[in-house]
Amino acid sequence: MKILVINGPNLNFLGIREKNVYGTQTYEDLLRMIGEKGEACNIAIEVFQSNHEGAIIDRIQDAYYEKADGIVINPGAYTHYSYAIRDALASISVPKVEIHISDITQREEFRKVSVTAPACQKQIYGHGLEGYLEAIDFILESVRK
Repeated sequence: MKILVINGPNLNFLGIREKNVYGTQTYEDLLRMIGEKGEACNIAIEVFQSNHEGAIIDRIQDAYYEKADGIVINPGAYTHYSYAIRDALASISVPKVEIHISDITQREEFRKVSVTAPACQKQIYGHGLEGYLEAIDFILESVRK
């Protein structure tokens, strides 16, 4: 089984940017958590991060050809306006979970709207980095049904 985790713009700056919103854990901490989850569940989890919309779309499309079993995506700011990423997600029929570290419903008005969530089976927000592990569990449950 293979799960792809995609992180959008500025996620590589975890632990550096807006610590009051995103916490002090670093991107390396996130990678370690995800790696340990993969080992514990005996599954392959690939993590991809890009600050570029087209690269994220290309990676989603590549996941189709690679026959990924599920996608966890934190589109970052693209969540709120990238119909191109939304369309790429909608074109793949594997389970998909949109994840946000902060509680987007309690932030600026523009963050409350996700154009990408309707192309996913689930949206998780406000659970910090643990939300990624919840998303992986959701995909595992979905695939094993």
